[in-house]
Amino acid sequence: MDNPTHPKVDAFMQRAERWRTEFEALRAILRQAPLNEELKWGQPCYTLGKANVVLMHGFKDYCALLFMKGALMPDPQGLLIQQTENVQSARQIRFTSHDQIMDKAATLKAYVEAAIAVEKAGLKVDFKKTEAFTMPDEFRARLEDDVALKEAFAGLTPGRQRAYLLHFSSAKQSKTRDARIEKCIPQIMDGLGLDD
Repeated sequence: MDNPTHPKVDAFMQRAERWRTEFEALRAILRQAPLNEELKWGQPCYTLGKANVVLMHGFKDYCALLFMKGALMPDPQGLLIQQTENVQSARQIRFTSHDQIMDKAATLKAYVEAAIAVEKAGLKVDFKKTEAFTMPDEFRARLEDDVALKEAFAGLTPGRQRAYLLHFSSAKQSKTRDARIEKCIPQIMDGLGLDD
């Protein structure tokens, strides 16, 4: 029996132009699982208690299920994709058509069940420590020169620290790194993350 729908997800589905039929098929599969339907980060998200288990989202070339602890899940079909090398926990299963979803419906149900089992078991991803991420010399110099900035950065959650370090270090040129750092300092000082 399907779980109740969430009005905000109903509205999301009504607004969806690209991937609408695919989203409807994925939603039908997800609603059969013992998960709560919510809207988080503007996307349909399926939760177990307070834990996010799987998110449904779309991109230009594909739509996907994003399993929050996908790195811990078994992957017997080899379907789970790590979006980028910096993504430590989440894994996607990507689709480009409604038929692909329907062909894999039973497999997708099994993957959702595996994601629920991971969550129920209380498994945790062993994230790399912030110290393992590259700190650009430009940012290190700013922290050494500005005690308040150093304290504000140290007060951020590890995830927010990592996001800033990845953002700064992904710039190829020093002047670009400096510009990114300068732009982000007010957010860091306010205790906010890169995307807050």
